[in-house]
Formats: sequence, structure tokens, C-alpha cells
Amino acid sequence: MTTTIERPEDFAAMRIAMVASQLRPNAVSDPRVVAAMADVPRERFVPEAQASVAYRDALLPLGQGRTANLPIATGRLLTEARLQPGDRVLLIGAASGYTAAVLARLVAHVVAVEVDPALAGVAQRTLAGEHRVTVIEGPLERGHAADGPYDVLVIDGAVEAIPSTLVTQVVPGGRIVGGLIERGVTRLAAGRRSEGGFAMIDFADIDCAILPGFAAPPKFTF
Repeated sequence: MTTTIERPEDFAAMRIAMVASQLRPNAVSDPRVVAAMADVPRERFVPEAQASVAYRDALLPLGQGRTANLPIATGRLLTEARLQPGDRVLLIGAASGYTAAVLARLVAHVVAVEVDPALAGVAQRTLAGEHRVTVIEGPLERGHAADGPYDVLVIDGAVEAIPSTLVTQVVPGGRIVGGLIERGVTRLAAGRRSEGGFAMIDFADIDCAILPGFAAPPKFTF
């Protein structure tokens, strides 16, 4: 006989295990980020068939060819973002709403952009009642300048290049974190916007969900 994990206390135990085995040993050191990820019921943000493995250290399929980012990747990004309670955050890659729900416990407001209509609809449902989050359906690479500028840009996944369209929506001195794809390898990176542009520094080689719409421009060759 098989047993389905479905009791709230079972999921709570899995969240505690995620914190103990995935987050704390891997430099997710901001206590506010740890507390938020220990509080948000991740099982609510994955398809029902994936609920029992919602806290696994793996990319989980969300449908539409998309995956949920690894807890450790999201935790590292939010830690490196140096989030403050008064921050306004532009989140790129809202997916089903999990990271936006975590951010809602940490900052003043989150604008969460999702390109896939089905996933945007899921995010709007899972985040219903989160008054600190606005879900925007639209191209990820365009962000949402209408509600900017933002203190922090969080790209919750990996991209080949970060377009200036997103960077200019961040205040000068604002923080930028996200995953970058280089020669097929995903790395987490962090940086700041300056008046003249921005710079990113890799800080961890970690598997990441790949986000659509961010192909690097072709390089000129003779």
C-alpha cells in the first residue's frame, strides 16, 4: 500500500528539511530569507502531481516547458540581493508565484512579470490576497517600466544576457541578481546599476531554470 503525503504537518516537516539540508549549508545566510522560505508553502505553487516533491533539490516541471527554480538558487539570489523592508522589487520569471510570495514577506512591493499566460494565471490565483505583489503578464525581457524605478531586479532563473531595457528600470545604485548562461553552464551573479551601466560578478555555479526570451545578440565576425 502506498501513502500520499498530503497533511500540512508533512509539508511543514519538508520545509524544515529544505532549510536544514539545502539552504543553511549553502550560504543562504540571511535569516529573513531563511525564515520566509521556511514559511511559504512551496507545495501550493507546483502542479498537484508534483506537490509531494515540491521541496526536492531539483528543477520541477510547471508545464508550458517551464520549470520551477531550485530552492537553493532562489535562496542564494535573494540573499545576495541584500533585500531591505522598504525595497521595491522587479521580479522577472514569476512562473507560478513562489518567489513573489517569498519576496512579499521581505520587501515593500513586488512587480512579478510572467510571459506565459497560463503560468501568469496560476500566479494570480496563488498570490490572491498578497497585497504587496502585482502580477504582470508580458515579455520577461521588457520588465514593467510603468511601475518603476525599482530598488532591486531579481531574475529568478538563467538568461544568456540581461538587456538594458531591464537595467534602466533599476535606480542608480540598485541591486541586480540573476542566473547567467555561459557556454551551457548556469551561474548565479550579482551586481549594481551605475549611471553608466551595470556590472555583474559570478558567485556560484548552480543549476537554474532557463527563462525564455533572453538570447544573447549574435557576435559580429569577419
